[in-house]
Amino acid sequence: MRVRAFSVAVVVLAIVALPATPGAATITDRVVVASASTPPTPAAAPAALPCPKAVAPKVTRSPRPTPPPSDPEHQVVGGELLATSGLVVPPGAPAPPKVTATSWLVADLDTGAVLGGCGPHEYATPASVQKLLLAATMLPRLDPQQVIRVTPEDLDIAPGSSAVGLLPGGRYRVETLWLGLLLQSGNEAANALARLGGGPDGAAGGVRAMNEYARHLGALQTHAVTPSGLDGPGQFTSAYDLALIARACFADPTFRRYALTERTRIPAQRGLDAKGFQIQNENQLVYRYPGALGGKTGFTDYARHTYVGAAERDGRRLVVTLLGAEPRPQRGWEQGAALLDWGFRLPREAGVGRLVEPGEWDAARTPAPSSPAVPAPAETPPVSTTSAAVDDGPGAGTVVALAVGVAAIALAVVAARRVRASARSRD
Repeated sequence: MRVRAFSVAVVVLAIVALPATPGAATITDRVVVASASTPPTPAAAPAALPCPKAVAPKVTRSPRPTPPPSDPEHQVVGGELLATSGLVVPPGAPAPPKVTATSWLVADLDTGAVLGGCGPHEYATPASVQKLLLAATMLPRLDPQQVIRVTPEDLDIAPGSSAVGLLPGGRYRVETLWLGLLLQSGNEAANALARLGGGPDGAAGGVRAMNEYARHLGALQTHAVTPSGLDGPGQFTSAYDLALIARACFADPTFRRYALTERTRIPAQRGLDAKGFQIQNENQLVYRYPGALGGKTGFTDYARHTYVGAAERDGRRLVVTLLGAEPRPQRGWEQGAALLDWGFRLPREAGVGRLVEPGEWDAARTPAPSSPAVPAPAETPPVSTTSAAVDDGPGAGTVVALAVGVAAIALAVVAARRVRASARSRD
């Protein structure tokens, strides 16, 4: 009787275990679905504050290329306050100067603090300030003392565009190409440097490397089509992206030396019967702004005037970027200088955002590696995939409970038979 009572108890326990596991799984599933189906409440976007604008003379300009649609995720790189087409400045800051630039930004090169801007993430065409992306990408790759030969393909630039005067077949040091690029904005120097750093794919590989490095910096609105900044379909950047690129450039001591060079000499090419000549830095900030660190000028019909400049004052290094400016009433570098003056007047702790660090954007969006699955013991039978895919099927706990119940019943039956056999033998 005791054996029979034990068997009945085991069977009852097995039956009771059946609904427990599926019920728990069902409750868990409901909780996950409920939380996943609850959408976040979007925050209302504040109205854009108009940027201070200087009155520019009317000019005839080519139609502006159509930029890609704005990505809300890209608009907030560096801080949510930067997601505006209007003005963003620290509370209590003096009004920034009126400029003709369609967008601009002032930032601290060392701390990365963004001090203010106008449409910092608005798309615009870069013109020759794109050469800074070429420099940031290729300076670490190329030996400045290497002597290279200029090819006819390097000189394939738009007629009348800026050139340093390199000759096909001429032999020049890479350092000479960099100085021609940064001082004189030589488009043929840009082609040659992109070709040298582009590997087997030449200049096309160089442009691809520029775009990859822009992504690494977090310059998500920048897309290069030409290494020089000559206009090309789909080629855009933003004032914020240019600040990221400029920060990478000014972190390189070789770039800082090139950017502050006032003049240099392009060597003679005796084999081509060509004399040497001198070139000068076109960036007037170098000559006229105390503490200037250099930068880059740019102009095309699409881009209008673009500018990047940096300066140091009282141990503080600031950079200014501006796009879409007209040269009157102030030239691009003068508008940059006025914005730098405004930035230096702000307290050191002032800011409306920050420049992200290289690699930060991609690292924040790379999922953490999942833990490796623990291998099941060899004697454990595989779970049926059909059962696992059915929502209301028995779970693993049910299977274990049934197995225990069946084994207990079998043991009880065997024990009962032995008792009866023993009783018969005693009879």
